[in-house]
Amino acid sequence: MIEHISHFHRERIPERIVHAKGAGAFGYFECTKELTQYTSSKVFETVGKETQIAVRFSTVAGNMGSADTVRDPRGFALKFYTEEGIWDLVGNNTPIFFMRDPILFPMFIHSQKRNPVTNMRDWDAFWDYLSLTPMSVHQVMILFSDRGIPKGHRHQHGYGANTFSFINKDRKLTWCKFIYKTDQGIENFEDPAEAERVAGADPDYAIRDLYNAIADADGYLKKYPSWTFYVQLMTPEQAKQQKFDPFDITKVWPHKDFPLIKVGKLVLNRNPSNYFAEVEQLAFSPSNLTPGIGDSPDRLLQGRMYSYQDAHRYRLGANFQQLPVNKPVNPTNNFQRDGLMCIYNQGGAPNYYPNSFGGPGADPFASKWTPPTMYFEGYENYYPQYYEEDNYSQPKVFWEKVLDEGAKSRLVNNLAGSIKLANKDIQNRTVDVFSCVSEDLGNRLKHLLFGETKIVHL
Repeated sequence: MIEHISHFHRERIPERIVHAKGAGAFGYFECTKELTQYTSSKVFETVGKETQIAVRFSTVAGNMGSADTVRDPRGFALKFYTEEGIWDLVGNNTPIFFMRDPILFPMFIHSQKRNPVTNMRDWDAFWDYLSLTPMSVHQVMILFSDRGIPKGHRHQHGYGANTFSFINKDRKLTWCKFIYKTDQGIENFEDPAEAERVAGADPDYAIRDLYNAIADADGYLKKYPSWTFYVQLMTPEQAKQQKFDPFDITKVWPHKDFPLIKVGKLVLNRNPSNYFAEVEQLAFSPSNLTPGIGDSPDRLLQGRMYSYQDAHRYRLGANFQQLPVNKPVNPTNNFQRDGLMCIYNQGGAPNYYPNSFGGPGADPFASKWTPPTMYFEGYENYYPQYYEEDNYSQPKVFWEKVLDEGAKSRLVNNLAGSIKLANKDIQNRTVDVFSCVSEDLGNRLKHLLFGETKIVHL
């Protein structure tokens, strides 16, 4: 009895601070266009090559018991089990994000969580933060558009969002973005009332939908869930010529200038055999990069490359990469030893370098796949992340060119329904931000919130 109860007391681990509620599945990536001109990655080396993958979908702000049909960004994370190690592509269902400075990420999440006094959702904090960071306006507009509540994980696109790099065998570098479009078609809860009804009737709607779609793929659906995988490419020379910062995650790369190139297919054909072991312990990190795929000066990416690993060490322990769902398919050697839950301690191999006892050495091939050398000069300082930059041009295009009249009306109604929950000063400031995107958008919000049609800029 004591053994049983003692284990029972320890059956829960800390949930993720963000992306706590999620669904996972497994499958493969099939390369349909080789990219050896741009990258030495074996994932893209030959047409028809398959690489095993794990995928986790998630909501962001809620806890593990929250509903799947809330208005929230969706995480869309991919783990590639390549022969050269683990490559993690940790993205969302939007091509951009709320901020470009990683120091703001904890601040943003704090504004989305429960009030420390009432322990309830705090709409003053929500809109106070967003109205003071105009760099977030594009993402906010997407969040409150029709795509803010996907109808299940199968019916949404995925985006790596950050700028990454391809490095070929000659160490030539090309900047890249990753996009994966659903083959099931985009479907959303356009009516928030329907999403609320589903949240009450079936809070695990998206988890259930994905599980059943895979389990019944040989039945009524006739096929497994899949996504078509694309890349956008930009040379370093092109990057210098752009009027926007290509490493700014609050900006998209225009498709007319940097067209989508179809390179593969993602297919999910296996459900987890044990949710805790294969999904709750599944750990992604943008710093898990394999030869031929690198990072970039994207400032938010640089913060994420530290943050994810540190979060996993807290939640799963120092040896989380030895868990079966996280470990590479081929054996690895390193200088990490001991710690809680160590599964593979590499026997008596030396845990230092250099050594003369046959232990692992520096990667002899590293110079063939690391980025080319670059020269930098300038003053060392902390540079606040461009509050004065152009935060409105791309949201203006989204409003004027992407949304039809029906979608515009639904966006305004969704925004007003949430903004009205904040105090009047914050409402006015928020309307002023949206009026910088479009006077038409600002006027519509002013009318719904205050019964006015003329914007008074604060």
